[in-house]
Amino acid sequence: MTEAMKGHLAMLCFSALVAGSFALGSMAANHVEPVVLNAVRFMAASVILGVAAHVVAGIPRKAFAAPWRYLLLGGSMGLYFVLMFEGLKTAEPVSAAAVFTLTPILSGMFGYLLLRQVTTARMALALAVGAVGALWVIFDASWQDVAAFEVGRGEIVYFWGCVAHAVYTPMVRLLNRGEKPVVFSFGAMVGATVLVTAAGWQKLMATEWATLPPIVWVTITYTAVMATAVTFVLLQFASLRLPSAKVMAYTYLTPTWVACWQAALGKGLPPGMVLLGVGMTVVALVLLLKDEHPG
Repeated sequence: MTEAMKGHLAMLCFSALVAGSFALGSMAANHVEPVVLNAVRFMAASVILGVAAHVVAGIPRKAFAAPWRYLLLGGSMGLYFVLMFEGLKTAEPVSAAAVFTLTPILSGMFGYLLLRQVTTARMALALAVGAVGALWVIFDASWQDVAAFEVGRGEIVYFWGCVAHAVYTPMVRLLNRGEKPVVFSFGAMVGATVLVTAAGWQKLMATEWATLPPIVWVTITYTAVMATAVTFVLLQFASLRLPSAKVMAYTYLTPTWVACWQAALGKGLPPGMVLLGVGMTVVALVLLLKDEHPG
């Protein structure tokens, strides 16, 4: 398996694990403040990644050089996750996942600005197809809503989180100084923990933990282990092997995975016309994977 293929496999797993956050997050979002949930999940994920980094790769002293890098990366991902859960208070999971599929376009833009990574004609076509499919889902397959451009508050809030997520991918390649993915992920996670905890300290202290329903703890556990610690490593791993736009192309699978998660959790599937938009995002992924350049 080539390094590029390993990067693709990492992102396939990434998209499936991320999708679980939308399904579970929508069930927990109205029971706890987003900044509180994310502060706790980042703390737990930092411990997991710290142990993993120490056991698997060791944490060399040079990894602590220029700690501002980890604050930049952690701030980016911390903002993304907080705005995601804020958006899920009102946005439907599949609709929010569709907003997430706009990230590759943003990532491609930041990839050019920061790394001068050029988007090919095929990649541009794929991004356009995926964007149309995403908008079709976001507007609930309604031409009237498209014409009126009526987007829900949750989707708008989450979009700004996706902007923060998009800049993260090229920043990984820009700021990495040879650190192994798990070590670099640990640094970024600590940065996210510090910033989100500081921002939500008062709400953390005011939270009545004993009264929180089980779904909150299930969501915190899943997001800390699978959708944070594991996906951080997968994203770092892939970002060092694939162009930014291709890394984020796998977000096009997220609405499909979310629909599967929703069905598995007994929430049913979206209407057929909405699924048409989901299908377009899969077409966009296939187009991107057939890009003219290897990797």
